[in-house]
Amino acid sequence: MRAALWFLALFGVAVAAALFAGNNQGTVTLFWPPYRVDLSLNLVLLLLVGGFATLYAALRALAALLELPRQARRWRAQQKERSMHAALLDALSQLLAGRFIRSRKAATAALAQESALEASGETVPHGRQLRTLAHLVAAESSHALQDRATREAHLQNALNNIPDRAPVTELELREGAHLRAARWSLDERDANAALERLAALPQGAARRTLALRARLKATRLAHQTQEALETARLLGKHRAFSPAAAQSIVRGLAMELLNGAHDPAQLQQVWMSLEPAERAMPELAIHAAQRLSTLGGDAGQVRQWLLPVWERMVELPHAIPDHQALKLVRALENNLDALDAAWLARIESAQQANPRDARLQYLAAMACLRRQLWGKAQQLFTQSTGQLGDASLRCSAWRHLAELAEQRGDATAAAAAWKNAVLAS
Repeated sequence: MRAALWFLALFGVAVAAALFAGNNQGTVTLFWPPYRVDLSLNLVLLLLVGGFATLYAALRALAALLELPRQARRWRAQQKERSMHAALLDALSQLLAGRFIRSRKAATAALAQESALEASGETVPHGRQLRTLAHLVAAESSHALQDRATREAHLQNALNNIPDRAPVTELELREGAHLRAARWSLDERDANAALERLAALPQGAARRTLALRARLKATRLAHQTQEALETARLLGKHRAFSPAAAQSIVRGLAMELLNGAHDPAQLQQVWMSLEPAERAMPELAIHAAQRLSTLGGDAGQVRQWLLPVWERMVELPHAIPDHQALKLVRALENNLDALDAAWLARIESAQQANPRDARLQYLAAMACLRRQLWGKAQQLFTQSTGQLGDASLRCSAWRHLAELAEQRGDATAAAAAWKNAVLAS
């Protein structure tokens, strides 16, 4: 459609020119004494148009001729810039391929090309970013080659290359340099240097997932368990791990923190510093209770920490694995001193609600034994011995039966119980 309109316009101009020039009788007379020159108006118009075109072409040719040196300089600068980009791309490719010597050599070549451009007065719009990236690639290659001195030199050049008030894109590259330096320090198991690099990050960058992962490794390496636990919580909220993995990491760090307590007061402080969801973890609560019992803490406090796990096991028997239920029974067995009526009622109710659970029978027997209910304790021990799957609990049940028989003066029953205890062990 556009071409058809152009043709129509061209034909219209041709018709108008033919009509104007065909019957144009006008003349132009030039007086140059003693001469007189008469020219047709059409010829004068043609001469004017031709002269203008000739002058315009001459001026364009002169401008192009004068532009040649600048174009030559620009072409040489473009060639150097292309060579610089090609060297940097080659450095990245060689780094990914594991050819670290070639990668560092290509990165050094890119830096040399950039320096040559800057020396010649040609500024690259993104030259500072490119220079920093080339230094980081060279530092990464040097780290892989275990050339620490060269790595630190390139890293320092990369950091000094970007000022504090640089654009956001360049500041992000500087943050990336600090993160890479932290990773290098972790590879060398230098936790303090890694933490120093991470501390140099802005607040926003320090809360990124990559930075938090590095901080978690550094704090665990430096045995800063409290900081590692807080970092693991943040990573869990950011969904950096799967829920199961996050729970496992938090549980492990919390156990390590509990193991670091050296007296009941310190352990109580650590326990209260944990989040409610963490204190509700069965394995963590059982471990804390066992630790408190080992440190000589109050038995009532131990039972109080175990109460949520106990209620969960009684209400949902399959919600807690067997090995955790066994640990719970052992923890309660070791802390039945000064057993109050409420706990005795809980244990008896649980045993009556689950008469086939030998572990609950054993625990109820131990509770009755501590309350000096000898007959009921003997009955429950006898019922549990044939069903207990754990050898240590079965041996303990037979041992208590032997002691009860000795108290009654029944030597035959005591001997048989001691024999079964030996066989069970």
